[in-house]
Formats: sequence, C-alpha cells, structure tokens
Amino acid sequence: MQKPHAVSRNRVQKTLCRAEQPSSVRRNPPRHAQKRENLPRADLRNRYQRRIQRVIQAERMHSAAAQRHIEYHSRHGQAAQQRQRDKKRRTWLRAGVQLFFFVSMPGAFVAGFSGIKQIFLHIGAGEVLSADSFTLSLLGLCGFTLLFDRFFCGYACAFGSLGDAVWALSGLVQKKLFHRKKQLRLPERAVLWGQKVKYLLLAGLVALYVTRQEKLLTGASPWEVFSRLTALRLPPEGFGVGIALLVLILLGMAVQPRFFCQFLCPMGAVFALLPVLPFARLHRQSESCIPGCNACKQQCPVCLKLEESSLHSGECIACEACVGTCPKQNIHRWDTALCKHQWLPVLGKALLFFLLGCWLGFCRFI
Repeated sequence: MQKPHAVSRNRVQKTLCRAEQPSSVRRNPPRHAQKRENLPRADLRNRYQRRIQRVIQAERMHSAAAQRHIEYHSRHGQAAQQRQRDKKRRTWLRAGVQLFFFVSMPGAFVAGFSGIKQIFLHIGAGEVLSADSFTLSLLGLCGFTLLFDRFFCGYACAFGSLGDAVWALSGLVQKKLFHRKKQLRLPERAVLWGQKVKYLLLAGLVALYVTRQEKLLTGASPWEVFSRLTALRLPPEGFGVGIALLVLILLGMAVQPRFFCQFLCPMGAVFALLPVLPFARLHRQSESCIPGCNACKQQCPVCLKLEESSLHSGECIACEACVGTCPKQNIHRWDTALCKHQWLPVLGKALLFFLLGCWLGFCRFI
C-alpha cells in the first residue's frame, strides 16, 4: 500500500503529463487546462513542482503531529502506570506497618484510653493526679500526635487496622460474590453527621468518670473485649453487652471504612481536638490541580477534601490515601516533600513510635 504523499505525487505527475500533451491528443480539455496552455511549459512545470512540495510538506507535518500525539499519550500512559505502581507500593507498605503494630502493640489504644479514665477518676475523687503508666501512655500518644499528626490512628492502632481489614474483606466479598463494581458504603452526609457522635460519647464517658459512676460500664466496653481477644484470652462472664457491641462494630466496619474511628472512638475525639504543628499537616498545591477533580475526596475514608492549601480538620487519620491517588502529586507533607523514597518517612515515624511504645510498655514482646 502506497503512502499518502506518494499517491498525491503520482496524481500530480499524471496531471503534468496530460498538460504536456498536445491539444489534438486530448479530448475536450477543461477551461483551466486551456488557460494553462497559454503559459510557458517551464512555468507550468514549476507550478506543479511547487504543488508537489506543498503536498509533501503537508504530509510530513501530519506525520509529525501524529507522532507527537502518540508520544504524548505514551508518556501520559507511562505516568499513569507509574502512579498505580506507587499507589500499590504505598498500600502494601501501610498494610505491613499495620500488621507489625497489630501483632506487637495491640494494647496501645486501650492503654491510652485508660489514661483518660484514670485522670477523670482522680478529678472526680478530688485527688492529686499521679504519673502512672496509663497517664504516661496518654501523654505519649498525644505528644506523638502533636508532632506527627494522627500517625497512630492511620498506622499503629490495632482497632483501626482491624477496621481496614474488615473493609477490604467486605469489598472482596461484594466484588466476587455479588459482582458489585462499587463497594457499598454510607452516604457522605450521614458520615459527616455521624463523626460528631464520638464527641458526645467522650463527653458522656467523662461525665460518668467524674461522677464516679464507672461501674455502669462494667462488661459493656467493646475495646476491653477486643483487648482480651488480642491477648489470646476469652472475655469473662458479664461481658455479653461488650461482645454484642463489638459484633455490631464489625458489621459497621463492613459498610463504612474506619467505622469505629469516625463514629465511636473516644481517643479519636481526643486526637481530633488536639492542635497539630503546621509542618505536620497535609498541604496541597492548589494552583496546579485539575479543575473539578475529586480524586482525593473519593479515596479519603473520612470524606475530607483539601479545599485550601492546608488541611485543618482534625478528622484526618493520616492514612495518606489522598497522597497516593492525586494525579498531579500535589498533596504532600514536609517529610514526603524532602524524601525521594516514599517508604522512608513512613518507616522513620514507625520506628520512632515503636521506640516510644517500648518505653511506655506497649510492646508485648518486651
């Protein structure tokens, strides 16, 4: 098959040959051909040569544009594939860190919450606050949150890791058995309203501790049941309410990511109320964002979006799902912006928290 410019050149050559023939050979030549007969043969040939050059130049320009188009899509396709690979690496890295802390420090959440309980029990009894192990655990978790945002919630909390595992398993079941392309989850408006419940729960627990009515909660704590199960011990008799609440929480985790963290976690309410140093927050280069892009909000498990240049909401659990899904890579922290390797900041903060947990007595192996 001949190329387009070759076909055009053959058509022009045939026209040139017909023009060079005497008028007696041609039958009824068209008017434009009759006008050309009055021109000198050299001028006529030059005119056709210029036409041939224009056709060839147009074909070359078209080929160059097509090549640029192919290179553009190839380059963007490679960039999209690289983003997908980076996203998978980030997901597996986070899962590995969560599994490590789930095995080594499953009681960190309960120790921190016990610190809240001890503080307000002392306040209700009018006693002087003492620096016991639970209070130090609470202070250590709050201090780490001030410096590194809610890294504990996103990577080290055993209850949060359980929620991520249940959510992933629920998505797999819905996809394989029910053939759902989009995973079932609660409406965004219900999620935003439900996030306020944990503050009411925290206020209610504080009121019970201050008034010395903590006995009403005996056997009704789902995180105490979870703590005993992670310690490979069955809950004793009288924990039927706590077991039932834990089962309901697991069902909620199947229909909403981080169900307990968003709606029922009292420690999450404490962390959300804490101020975080500006350099520890997520930042966004909004001037280079794609108009109408909601990729960060769609991937966020707590339905947040970086409307401004910095995220000021305490609901962020520092899972960094938005960092990995941004097509322009506009979302970052100070550590992700300085480090070329995405795993280095995560492992660095994980090591610091592991050392802190060992000092506070979280680690079950030490």
